[in-house]
Amino acid sequence: MAVFAQSAPCWVDVQLSDLEAGKRFYGGLFGWTFRAGDGMPFADAYSDGELVAALAAKQDGRMPTTWGVYFSTDDILATVALVRKAGGQVITDPVRAGDAGVLAQAADPGGAVFGLWQAGGRAGFEKSNAPGSFCWTEVHTRRPERVDAFYEQVLGFRGTDIELPGPEGAPEPFRVWSPAGTEPGEDTAVGGRAVITDAFPEMLPSYFLNYFAVADCDRSAETAVRLGGRITAPALDIPYGRTAVLQDDQGAAFAVLQPTEPLR
Repeated sequence: MAVFAQSAPCWVDVQLSDLEAGKRFYGGLFGWTFRAGDGMPFADAYSDGELVAALAAKQDGRMPTTWGVYFSTDDILATVALVRKAGGQVITDPVRAGDAGVLAQAADPGGAVFGLWQAGGRAGFEKSNAPGSFCWTEVHTRRPERVDAFYEQVLGFRGTDIELPGPEGAPEPFRVWSPAGTEPGEDTAVGGRAVITDAFPEMLPSYFLNYFAVADCDRSAETAVRLGGRITAPALDIPYGRTAVLQDDQGAAFAVLQPTEPLR
């Protein structure tokens, strides 16, 4: 079983209204295959036979159609307590997911929702940082200072500020996060924080954007459109490769990254 460092992203799943349509979309886009979850309303996704994500049927139509990320914790009760102490909100108290582990859901002070996972029989995804699998996550927020302090306290992250090219070519502030016990910097980063500027509508909430590695960014974007999805941010070259932000055919947002160098 894979072992994830404390606070490392270890799992992603998407909540969908139509599970079968989701299988068709992501199977066509990433080549994923699926296995049903023992009568449960979800399907595990596999890339080359390795577990990479899950698709879940929404149990309540009011739930958002969205990709969620989970961070590994060795003590979920202690981490949940830190969420409350640091000014976040616990949405779902720790609950056991059979023998697989224990999960909880929380929101940071800016309102972005994320998950926590304490492994049991399942540590998380078996494949990452390779085409067809998770490779990065970042929170987009209007409250960067407050949110930075929150993740430093709750997950032990240490930040490094950099600049990335924006859609118009102008540099945009960005912070990469390294886990506790590592030297902060781009080489050790496991996620990041972007700022939602005044250029975006005020009603846009804070959110996590999850990235999947692909062999060809432009072709993946074209395939997503052919499968009924849409491109919300056209392909853009950044220091780490070529990336685009997409939506599936039910509205769940995610990004793809064609890396310039092999991901670790």
